[in-house]
Amino acid sequence: MDFVSIRVITGDVARLVAFYERVTGVAATWANDDFAELRTATATLAIASTRTVPLFAPGSARPAANHSVITEFLVADVDAVHKNLTGFVTDFVSEPTTMPWGNRSLLLRDPDGNLVNFFTPPTKPL
Repeated sequence: MDFVSIRVITGDVARLVAFYERVTGVAATWANDDFAELRTATATLAIASTRTVPLFAPGSARPAANHSVITEFLVADVDAVHKNLTGFVTDFVSEPTTMPWGNRSLLLRDPDGNLVNFFTPPTKPL
């Protein structure tokens, strides 16, 4: 089994895709107005409209209601990411912080309120 993606349901696909393109530097691939993906070498962030929810199970997902999942991105320099996003991101939950387990971490919220963590481990990623 391979873990390949996380899908975020939103009421405004274009807004959320534009946000993630800006914060990650990854260009989205659009299937249609209701679905886009930001693909990296290791995983994909899928962003889908509320109009896609009934295709799976009506009422099974709601936008802007996440209070338990943090989407994480491994980066080479958390402080550089913070500097780059200052003035663009409106909700930094925490400034760059060294966590007890050694990761340097930057926690923020996307426009739908979902938590996003950029982190650098004690040994810089390749």
